[in-house]
Amino acid sequence: MQTGTLYTVSAPSGAGKTSLVKALVDSDSGVTVSVSHTTRAMRPGEAHGVNYHFVERAEFLEMLERSAFLEHAQVFDNYYGTSKEWVQETLAGGHDVILEIDWQGAEQVRRLLPDTVGIFILPPSQEALRERLTGRGQDDDSVIERRMAQAIDEMSHYVEADYLVINDDFDHALAELRAIISAQRSRLSRQQQQHTALLQALLRCN
Repeated sequence: MQTGTLYTVSAPSGAGKTSLVKALVDSDSGVTVSVSHTTRAMRPGEAHGVNYHFVERAEFLEMLERSAFLEHAQVFDNYYGTSKEWVQETLAGGHDVILEIDWQGAEQVRRLLPDTVGIFILPPSQEALRERLTGRGQDDDSVIERRMAQAIDEMSHYVEADYLVINDDFDHALAELRAIISAQRSRLSRQQQQHTALLQALLRCN
């Protein structure tokens, strides 16, 4: 059976990463998004195993101790991590896997799995990003400025990815994401796995 491809998708907050990935997954049954483990409390409307695998701090630390995560991070008082076993089993089953993680997490993953394909999503301008962050209506000006400064720092790491998508027009950005997935599936190594019998038959001497 052919193995899937692991993708990391990174972007600053407000670039539209989550919406693009959801639209991609909804339209392609061969792609799935990894569900991270976290120690933070479940929020209203969230479900265990759908938004996150919600675990106690002791369980997370035990998993960390036995190297159960491809990548992990501590955000304030909470831990987040991607299950190594789940990703490997899903890839082995022939499914492509997307990890929605920041550039630091993507770096951790690539150190362990060098064949990982990195995708970075950027907004069309700082002004557009500011409008998206302000349009949420959730933060005051000081928070927006802090998030903008963080976003600019994050965006500087786009050079570490394999593919770059500018999310100016949503449909066009989604088409580019689909094109990346399609191109990876057409790589020689992937096609050799999928069409072994055909390739052998084509080269057989009668």
